[in-house]
Amino acid sequence: GKNCSLLQEMDVIQKQDENCYCYLQNRTIHLQYLWSTVQIKVNSREKFRFEPISEKNNCRNSETVLEFVACAVKILWKPETCTETFLSIKQYGEDVCFKIQPFKIEPYIVRVKREMLDGKLLFLFVAGIFLFHFANSLSRSAKFFYLSGIILGVLALLVFALLTLKRFIPRHSTFWILMSGSWMVSLYFIYCFKENIQWLWSEHKSYLLGYFLAVGITSFAICYQHGPLTTELSITLFTWTLQLTAFVLIYFGVTIPQVAYAVIAVSLCSKGLCYPLGAACHIARKMKHHFKSKKLLFKYLTEEEYREQGESETIRALEELRSFCRSPDFPSWIAVSKLQAPHRFAAFVLGSPHVSPAETKAHDEQYGIGSFFLEEQLFETRAQSEQDEPANSVHEEDEENENEMNTQIPFPYATELL
Repeated sequence: GKNCSLLQEMDVIQKQDENCYCYLQNRTIHLQYLWSTVQIKVNSREKFRFEPISEKNNCRNSETVLEFVACAVKILWKPETCTETFLSIKQYGEDVCFKIQPFKIEPYIVRVKREMLDGKLLFLFVAGIFLFHFANSLSRSAKFFYLSGIILGVLALLVFALLTLKRFIPRHSTFWILMSGSWMVSLYFIYCFKENIQWLWSEHKSYLLGYFLAVGITSFAICYQHGPLTTELSITLFTWTLQLTAFVLIYFGVTIPQVAYAVIAVSLCSKGLCYPLGAACHIARKMKHHFKSKKLLFKYLTEEEYREQGESETIRALEELRSFCRSPDFPSWIAVSKLQAPHRFAAFVLGSPHVSPAETKAHDEQYGIGSFFLEEQLFETRAQSEQDEPANSVHEEDEENENEMNTQIPFPYATELL
């Protein structure tokens, strides 16, 4: 990096000889750069070679055989020549260095520009949040199952093929070893495709479209043949896979790793709080039902109970009236001056009955059992019910007559008590 030119924001550099360039990251964290990226664009009228020269691309510094193989494959995958290249650098990532090798003496231009809001990062972040919170419902959707199968077949063809041929692999240990290797190879090819997508699209667009179309149709046909998930175990595993994928999207959707970790932790806590909140709501409903006042129950009195209650309440009310008339606050002289029979009122206050024997006898003769008034009421009710109802409803007519008799009988008792 000592002989390389340092790039800064808003730089526009024009050169025609071979040179290397480095962009050093800012180590100070600012939240306004959460979805910000630095765009480096190199273009020329003639072809040139774009070669990253960071330590990760130096195969001699590989510590393991796997890193060396990955580095060698990446070198072979690297595009040979191009007239325009584009590099997107995340904020707070690693320092980036690259070398430009023009084939002819032709000027090339290096432009550095900051994009404060990268739509790709924001889309990944929002998609991760949405996928995590709706993973349970999406895992039960048939349409999302087919869409996931197509995406998996296009991006990870080896994994999709291994899942399709799972029934032909007898041992589970062999299957999981092959699955681990398939995922590692698929992730590496996804990384290489992401790094060289512009070159592949510009140079081999027809091959890419053919691959997407052929693999997509084949994946959909295989998923449609097997059908959506039905068992709870497979749905649960699919839900966990979607949630893990959501965490990956959240991590790659922001430029500050600490923010990604915080969002993932908050998402896990919010998902875990559903169970204690549900238990608290259930306990609250139980406590509310326990302390809730019981509904009032109304008990209807029988004829005998009605008569007894009327007599007892009448006696109690008369005793309260006598007590009030004996109290010093009662205006006795005003009451006596307005009464027609003061002697009878005085006898009532001293304890005599409020109804004379002659009045009791006259009431019994007029309203008692076997009186003319009661018989007249009964015969009038029966005659009116016979005129109103049809001739074929004899049973209903008798029930209504009995009900009307029961409603008419308590009135003489009430009159007698009053």
